[in-house]
Amino acid sequence: MNPTDTATPPTDMLVPEHRRRLLEGMARAVAAHGYPDTTIADIVREAGVSRRTFYEHFGSKADCLIALYEAASRNALQELRAVIEPQLDWQTQVERAMRTYFAVLSRNPVLLRTLFIEILGLGPHGLSVRRRVNQQLADLLLEAVNERPGPRLRKSPLMPTMATAVVGGINELVLQAIEQDRVDALHTLVEPASALLRAAIAADF
Repeated sequence: MNPTDTATPPTDMLVPEHRRRLLEGMARAVAAHGYPDTTIADIVREAGVSRRTFYEHFGSKADCLIALYEAASRNALQELRAVIEPQLDWQTQVERAMRTYFAVLSRNPVLLRTLFIEILGLGPHGLSVRRRVNQQLADLLLEAVNERPGPRLRKSPLMPTMATAVVGGINELVLQAIEQDRVDALHTLVEPASALLRAAIAADF
C-alpha cells in the first residue's frame, strides 16, 4: 500500500479549502504520532496553515477529530451507495456492499483505529456522532432492502431495530479486528458480515 494512502483520507471536496487541509493534516498527524500524541502544532504543520486558522474552524483537537470522522463516514456512505445496483440479485448485492465497506476501511489502518476507538473516548459528543453515523448506515440498509424495485425480498419490511443490530454487529467485528491487530485482514470479515446481513434479510420477523 502506498504510504500516502495510509496518511491521507478522502475528504469532502465541497468543504472550504482551509478546513479540508486541516482535516487532511489531522489524518497525517494521527498516522505519524497516534491521536493521543498528536498536537495542534502537528496538525497545522501538516496542513500548512496557521494556528489561528485552526481555531477559526475548530475549537479543539477533539472537534477536528469529530469532523474528520464525519468526513470519512460520508465518503464510506457515498462509496456504498455507488455500488448498489438493484438489478442484481440481492445475494450479490450483499457481498458487493460488504467488500466495498471493508475495502474503504482497510485503506487507512492507523486512522481506522483512531476513528473506531479514539472517537469513543471523546465523551457524549463523540458517542453521539458515532451513533448518528451508525444510524445513517442503518438507514441505507433499510432503503436498499425495503425500497428495492421488483419482487419484495421479505413478506414484511425490514425493521429499523434489525438494521441497527446488523450495523452494530458488523462494527463489533471491526473493533475486534482492530483490538487483535488484524486490520490488514479486514477482507476476511466479508463472509461473516455478509452472512449476518443475509440472515437479517431472509428472516421474516
